[in-house]
Amino acid sequence: MTFLANLELAALVGACLAFGNAKALRAKVSDAFDRLGPELARAADDELGVFAALAGWKHRVYRGEDVARLLVGARRVQRSHGSLERLLAGLLRTHGSLRPALAEWVRRVREAGGLDIAARVRRGAAHILPDPAKTSGCKRLLLYLRWMVRPDDGVDLGVWKTISTSVLLVPVDTHIYKLSRNLGFTERGTLTWATTEEVTAALRRLDPEDPVRFDFSLCHLGMLQRCPSKKDAVRCEGCGIKSVCRHWG
Repeated sequence: MTFLANLELAALVGACLAFGNAKALRAKVSDAFDRLGPELARAADDELGVFAALAGWKHRVYRGEDVARLLVGARRVQRSHGSLERLLAGLLRTHGSLRPALAEWVRRVREAGGLDIAARVRRGAAHILPDPAKTSGCKRLLLYLRWMVRPDDGVDLGVWKTISTSVLLVPVDTHIYKLSRNLGFTERGTLTWATTEEVTAALRRLDPEDPVRFDFSLCHLGMLQRCPSKKDAVRCEGCGIKSVCRHWG
């Protein structure tokens, strides 16, 4: 199996499970990969084998069967289109923008793995691969695209060469959301897809070709500073963006 096929699947699983405690997440993802072996694409070709290998695995709302359906669906799409990248690049050309292209990409993976059927009875199956056509900010899905599309810089992988960084949206988590409100990137009271578009639009004014390059720095600033939602003399002490924060500027 090719390196790209394995990496597409490994990154998708890692991104789709990425919420909660980072240490616990790494342990759970490592456990899943240990069960499946280094050739994820080959393992995902054996549907019954994937379900058997992941039996008993769980992480927060997810169970082994949710990850198995994700892998099986993504692998079937790979076989049909050559790669997950090739499908998304084609959909981008057809739809002309990221949201409808990504929504269709998600639909095909979910249908191929049976996630929509399982979602009728399992929360994990509904949650593991979010639908961009709905209101969710889809942080984990956009994180996956960032990893795959942005150049290899020690954080991102840069293995998808046919999709431009200019179409990417910032994977907005709670840290970036608070920071973005404080910086005036968005005034929205909830984190939705529209919030993500507004935050990205603000950063696109700084770098139209690669607005998502600021994501890692902003996220970690928000985490380390524990950026609050209101003026806090103790927590805001020493913050590098205090002079432009709406609470202090």
